[in-house]
Amino acid sequence: MEEEPTAGTSGAAEERPAPPGNAAGEAVPAGGSASADEAAAPQTPERKASARKASARKAPAEKSAPAGKAPAAGRPLVAPGKATAALKGAPVKSVVEPAKGESRIALVRRARRINRELAEVFPYAHPELDFENPFQLLVATVLSAQTTDLRVNQTTPALFAQYPTPEDLAAADPEEVEEILRPCGFFRAKTRSVMGLSKVLAEDFGGEVPGRLEDLVKLPGVGRKTAFVVLGNAFGRPGITVDTHFQRLVRRWRWTDETDPDKIEAAVGALFPKSDWTDLSHHVIWHGRRICHARKPACGACPIAPLCPAYGEGETDPEKARKLLKYEKGGLPGQRLKPPQAYLDAGGRPAPPLRAG
Repeated sequence: MEEEPTAGTSGAAEERPAPPGNAAGEAVPAGGSASADEAAAPQTPERKASARKASARKAPAEKSAPAGKAPAAGRPLVAPGKATAALKGAPVKSVVEPAKGESRIALVRRARRINRELAEVFPYAHPELDFENPFQLLVATVLSAQTTDLRVNQTTPALFAQYPTPEDLAAADPEEVEEILRPCGFFRAKTRSVMGLSKVLAEDFGGEVPGRLEDLVKLPGVGRKTAFVVLGNAFGRPGITVDTHFQRLVRRWRWTDETDPDKIEAAVGALFPKSDWTDLSHHVIWHGRRICHARKPACGACPIAPLCPAYGEGETDPEKARKLLKYEKGGLPGQRLKPPQAYLDAGGRPAPPLRAG
C-alpha cells in the first residue's frame, strides 16, 4: 500500500490544482478577480491597451513598497545589511574601552583581592633591612640601592657600632666609611650620601630624622621611595614604596601601564585605601623577591595565579615552579606558602587565571 504524499513533498504522483486562468490560457494574478464575462471576452486591441495602462499605474507602487508595508515618505529604502551603517558625514560616537578590557571597578576589586591573598601568604611581611631607630633605617635604605638587603644587613652593624648617631657619621673620616661600605657596591657615592644626610640631620634637624615627606626628600641621596620606607616603617605613616620589584609586578598585573615611579605611585595608590599602602608595598615586594621573579616567575606555584593576567609567562608546572621559589632555600621563619596542590584544579592542572575583563 502506497503512502499518500505529504504536504511539502515533491512526489510525481502529487497533483496540484491548476492556477486560475482566462479563456486564452493566461494566468490571473493571485488575489485578482476575473468574472466569467471577462474571461470569455476576446482580447481586442483596445482591451489590451487598457490593460497595459492599468499595469503601468500599478508598477511603481509594487516596485518600491515592501510587501505589507508602505514606504515612508521621503525616505529611501536601505538594504538590510546596510541599515545600521553610519551615514557619511554623521558624527560617530566614540566608546573608550577600559585598559585591557577591564572596567575600573573590576580592576579595583581584583587588585584588592590580590593584596588580601598576599597578606595570607606573607602575614609577617616587613622591611627586610635590620634597624633599631629611624636613623638606622634611613641609612640602610640609602645603602640598599643596587644591592641586596642581605648585603646591607651584613654591613650596617659595623657602621652603626662605630657611628651610632648622625653627628658621629657626619664627622667621620670618609676613607674609613668607604672601607666599611665597600661590600655594598658604589661605596664612594654611598659614603657621600650617608655622610651628607647625617650632616644635614645634625645641623638642621637637631640630629633627628624628620617625619615629613617634604623634609626627607631634601636630604642627600633620599628620594620618594626611601622617604616612604622611612615614613611607613619608622613613623607609621602610609606610603607606597616603588622599587624595581613593585614596578615590575604592578605592570605585570596590569594595575597600571606607567613606567615613571611617581606616576606608578599615584596610579596604584588610587586603587587602595591610604591605610593599606605600607603593607601593600611589603606584600608586593616580598612576592616579587620570592615567587614572581623578573626572568623566571614561578607561575605554577603562585598563590594569585587565577587573578594574574600574565599567568604563563613563567614556569606553569607545579613541581618545576616550586623549585624556583627562592625564599624556601633558607628563608625567614614565619612565612606561609600553600603547597602548589592548593592551586590545582580537579584535573591536577594549575587553576586557570581570571583574565582581565
